[in-house]
Amino acid sequence: MKAPEDSDPRTMQQRMDAGDWYKAGPEQWQAIARASRLTTEYNSKLPIDSDSALALLPEIFGSVGEGVWLREPIKVDFGTNIHWGDNCFANYGLIALDVAPIRIGPGTMLGCNVQLMTPFHPLDPELRAEGWELAAPITIGSNVWIGSGAIILAGVTIGDGSVIGAGSVVSRDVPARSVAVGNPARVTKTL
Repeated sequence: MKAPEDSDPRTMQQRMDAGDWYKAGPEQWQAIARASRLTTEYNSKLPIDSDSALALLPEIFGSVGEGVWLREPIKVDFGTNIHWGDNCFANYGLIALDVAPIRIGPGTMLGCNVQLMTPFHPLDPELRAEGWELAAPITIGSNVWIGSGAIILAGVTIGDGSVIGAGSVVSRDVPARSVAVGNPARVTKTL
């Protein structure tokens, strides 16, 4: 990875949107605060008035298909970079750090405490101390099952019909119709 450049004329938001090194600032913090407010409202409303809570999903996310059901609590960075296909389900405790886009295909189900992590930070401690970071998208195909406690890392694509075992850490692509388990996750079976 190329080191960040202070001389880049783009705004930090433009850099972030392009998947390049950036430093979070007021624009990002305001968007994160908005997402936190909306998810807090969703999380508190869902057990009391699910219709009212579900009506918030299009405000939280970039796009939401029909029949999406997300158990509380959900936590996101921005929310607007997350796109849900039809008939998706996430059980309790979804965390999705969407500095880069996260696309979740139709019919995909996520177990409890799944984490979708698009950001990463420099290995160089001085650059980390300066606040540099970047992100890579996550793409999850259709009819995927991700087991409880799995962590999907930046830049990963999971193919249609695959299964990710509970507690797995997925750091590289998983082909369609595969079972991947472990840390790091490895394909153990083709479906």
